[in-house]
Amino acid sequence: MNEGPILAAEAITVRYGSTAACSDVTFSVARGSVYALLGRNGAGKSTLVRCLLGQQKPARGRGLLFGEDAWRRRARLMDRVGVVPEEPDAPPAMTPAQIADFCRRIYSTWNAGEFAKRLDRFGIPPRVPFGRLSKGQKGGVLLALALASAPDLLVLDDPTLGLDVVARRALYDELVGELADRGTTVLVTTHDLAGIEGIATRVAILKEGRLILDEEMETLKARFRRIRYGNQMTDTRTAYGTELDPFDAVRVKVRGWGVDAVVANYDDASFDRFQRTDGVVDAEASAMSLEEIFLSVAGEEKGAGS
Repeated sequence: MNEGPILAAEAITVRYGSTAACSDVTFSVARGSVYALLGRNGAGKSTLVRCLLGQQKPARGRGLLFGEDAWRRRARLMDRVGVVPEEPDAPPAMTPAQIADFCRRIYSTWNAGEFAKRLDRFGIPPRVPFGRLSKGQKGGVLLALALASAPDLLVLDDPTLGLDVVARRALYDELVGELADRGTTVLVTTHDLAGIEGIATRVAILKEGRLILDEEMETLKARFRRIRYGNQMTDTRTAYGTELDPFDAVRVKVRGWGVDAVVANYDDASFDRFQRTDGVVDAEASAMSLEEIFLSVAGEEKGAGS
């Protein structure tokens, strides 16, 4: 079996007229990983996903599925891929049972029993027309369809958008179970940064079509910190700000009480020295959530969009 990346972007560039939706984007998704692709609205995530799945041909570069060109080999390669789109879509007059009967003819590894069991767990009636289901139920149908073929790769394009808390929890529980049972590789774009934080193994951030961050979740969480401290002038200190240089500050705000900074190169030894800097008073460093890190590097808009 090929042990290379299951999914990869090689210098993908997509343009819509004079606007670049993606610019020279390169990354790879390792086998068995959960790769979270984040970005604000209009960052280029959905365009990039279409290129990776062979649904759209980039102006330059290419998407690779299982080591092969996704655009040229899509018809054969998609047998090994399950997809949950941003908007649950299926013929409204067809029931989940009828949709599944259609899909079983397409996928060589289709498991009707697994599909039926997931519908039962999600509380979705199999013989009610798709158009009469709630949005959460529609999403559950699409997830059950995506997993019924035991895919090697699962692609989730903002799957929790518009879902209530119960529906989001059901989706993540199912995803965690699938990962534990089969080690399925997952690419997910999402607004729900809190929900994906405990699942993703690697994180990438797109900003205005460019990849500005791509690293392991543990590494990312370890190097980012919020540092707060009182800032006093002393006999030996005549300027502020240079004390943060070792930490690669990405955001610094001067408050009435002192300084509130987000840094991208934190380590305990440097912080120990920082605390002893003349004029630095009551310094404290706190860990940051994925959402806080995202806001610091990609903008002040809450959440991540398409």
